[in-house]
Amino acid sequence: MTLIGANELKKKLMIILEGQPYLVLDVTFASPSARGASTMIKARVRNLLSGAVLDKTFRSSEKFAEADAEKVPAHFLYADTQAYYFMDEATYEQFALPVKKIEDVKGYIKENSAVQVLKYNGQPLSLEFPVYVELKVSYAEPGVKKGDSGAGSVTKLAKLETGLEVRVPLYIEEGDTVRVNTQTGEVAGRA
Repeated sequence: MTLIGANELKKKLMIILEGQPYLVLDVTFASPSARGASTMIKARVRNLLSGAVLDKTFRSSEKFAEADAEKVPAHFLYADTQAYYFMDEATYEQFALPVKKIEDVKGYIKENSAVQVLKYNGQPLSLEFPVYVELKVSYAEPGVKKGDSGAGSVTKLAKLETGLEVRVPLYIEEGDTVRVNTQTGEVAGRA
């Protein structure tokens, strides 16, 4: 098992803290002005099992074990009221993630879409998406008359094929395909 020093922490690194797997979200290094004082490392980490986000402070001498986590490619197959079902592309095994675990990202998932699944000790924990996904507009509010968009970036409400509701530019209509940023939830224009 590889040990990682606190001064080697960086974003997206997975470590074991207090027996639990954590993902490092952000790291800052603070050098004290007192002689002989060690550098303090402040890190924002997310528990991979519970999803809780914590702010932790470490000394540069502390060491952590690297979490036995991996990202594997998978395809979304279908969903029911209890879970979303996926197929691991490497092993062709099917697995399910409960709806409550992916509640905040389910609007980006459509049938046959490719995702990255984060597994810890072989158990699927969460999903990772590409920065942009392309989704079809299933409903868009009617466009407004010419001249109403003089104020600049005027938008309207649209519902996408996955049920996700987003704000889109006035020129987007039903049937159009849009690029949605999975990190911000904003539309980046037509696909």
